Amino acid sequence: MFILNPPSSIFHDAKKLFLSEQAGRAQIQDFACKNAANVLSLSNLVMGLSSILCTLNGQHLYACWLILFGFLLDLADGAVARQLNACSALGAKLDDFADFTTFGIATSLLLQAHGILSSVFIICYVMAVFIRLCFFSSGIPFVYRGLPCPYASVILSSTFVLTGGNCFFLHIAAVVMILFMTDQGNYPHDRILETQLWKKTVYIGGEVPEDWKTANVVALFKKGNRDKSGNYMPVSLMSVVEK
Repeated sequence: MFILNPPSSIFHDAKKLFLSEQAGRAQIQDFACKNAANVLSLSNLVMGLSSILCTLNGQHLYACWLILFGFLLDLADGAVARQLNACSALGAKLDDFADFTTFGIATSLLLQAHGILSSVFIICYVMAVFIRLCFFSSGIPFVYRGLPCPYASVILSSTFVLTGGNCFFLHIAAVVMILFMTDQGNYPHDRILETQLWKKTVYIGGEVPEDWKTANVVALFKKGNRDKSGNYMPVSLMSVVEK
């Protein structure tokens, strides 16, 4: 014997099913937004590991191109995280690990160790990348301390491609990159490069413009007696790049 549900019950079940499907889609979209940048970081890590394997197998040119692809993924990683407001502690750690693998270990192997001195030099380059990743904070908003290791890696990889792997030019470029990564010069954050008209211009000089450091402070009235200074709140009007 079959018992038919009344129409109201059928409509109620259908509504619940529709709402549950909507909630499921919303959860999937939220998960995708939160982890899109992490997927790019993992892809960067895969590029670095693949580059290491290519170098060990003597395919240095492929290793260079994989590092360059990793650089593009690293740029996209940060931009996507900021655009989707999906920055997280996990994402930052994953990004650092991927950067150290691709722009530290994989890039250093392009220097081709042929003896004790060259091996020590490779270790020095890896340590410079490690120091740069650990002590990049300058205390100034949107400003790095030291040349970011992805840019140093791109310069070394490009040098390898353009010179055909000439060890002399590679070592000269590596020495310069080590000095730039470990110096105390200041470099603009990617967020500034993404939002300004000079978007892809490389900032050279290591000095922070004065208008980045200054602020126009005004007193904003809150409530109460206008003659009492305690009823005013100081508001700092920063320059455009600080917003």
